[in-house]
Amino acid sequence: MTAETSQTLDRGLRVLKLLADTDHGLTVTELSQKLGVNRTVVYRLLATLEQHALVRRDLGGRARVGLGVLRLGRLVHPLVREAAMPALRSLAEDIGATAHLTLVDGAEALAVAVVEPSWTDYHVAYRAGFRHPLDRGAAGKAILAARQQPNGDPGYTLTHGELEAGACGAAAPLLGVTGVEGSVGVVMLAEAVPERVGPRVVEAAREVAEALR
Repeated sequence: MTAETSQTLDRGLRVLKLLADTDHGLTVTELSQKLGVNRTVVYRLLATLEQHALVRRDLGGRARVGLGVLRLGRLVHPLVREAAMPALRSLAEDIGATAHLTLVDGAEALAVAVVEPSWTDYHVAYRAGFRHPLDRGAAGKAILAARQQPNGDPGYTLTHGELEAGACGAAAPLLGVTGVEGSVGVVMLAEAVPERVGPRVVEAAREVAEALR
């Protein structure tokens, strides 16, 4: 038996998805054509979404995603962090390095979960909330690599000394998780990343992706 669904809610969510997929916004006419409904229905949907700051319209009448979506997005971080923690703990203990989950936040990479190994004499201090440009560090570069291969598997990314002198990084992107763009990685004090770390990071990223699906 198919569960009952709300047609209006479904249309509203489709509007948000359509707007999220465009940088220049969409007009009422364009939305009407894409949704297959008349303009009056689109006007009502946009008016409701505007009341909740999920949509805004510019002076030209084009609708875009509103700032309210960002507030909702921040509430997702704790849920994502909780789902990722088992895989991150296993990764940190196995490799003996600080493991982290990093998500895209605008033009930056944001560490939302960090796990330090319990048995090492020393490790890199890395805190949740740490930000850095996407084009610096393994975590951000792994995300960019996934963008360049949307239908492929970019594997893992290695870096050295890009965020902290003497520190190496390895990261792999989260793949196949709708609405989540991020990576799983480790950071360690070393001249080079040991050979087994890259494949282990890829494995951890897959575990996190499965937990989020």
